[in-house]
Amino acid sequence: MSKEKKVILKEAEITNNCPECFNQELMLTFYQKHTFGTFFHVTTNEVTHEIKCKKCQSIIYPVSWTPDIERVFDYYNKLVTPKRSSIRFTTLFFVVVIAAIGVVAATIYLYLEGLI
Repeated sequence: MSKEKKVILKEAEITNNCPECFNQELMLTFYQKHTFGTFFHVTTNEVTHEIKCKKCQSIIYPVSWTPDIERVFDYYNKLVTPKRSSIRFTTLFFVVVIAAIGVVAATIYLYLEGLI
């Protein structure tokens, strides 16, 4: 079973008003999705974002964004550069592959020698 984790790409404090409590301390965070399995680690191209008020701890969804928040979001969205999508195999993967190759090679050798 693989685990999904959101890794923080960029955090920025923005001084726009919160639509809920009208405080001027908002945190804009961009995340990139990573998947960790037993045999591999995958970095995907999927980038998500979240705007959260520091005072009332509420998440500001795009429906309630003001034009100022949209402008600031567009600016920071251009600054975010996600890591390349990639697949990295774990040590366990290589151990299993080498063991499988060894079993196949031993079976072929024993068959050619007439022991099987």
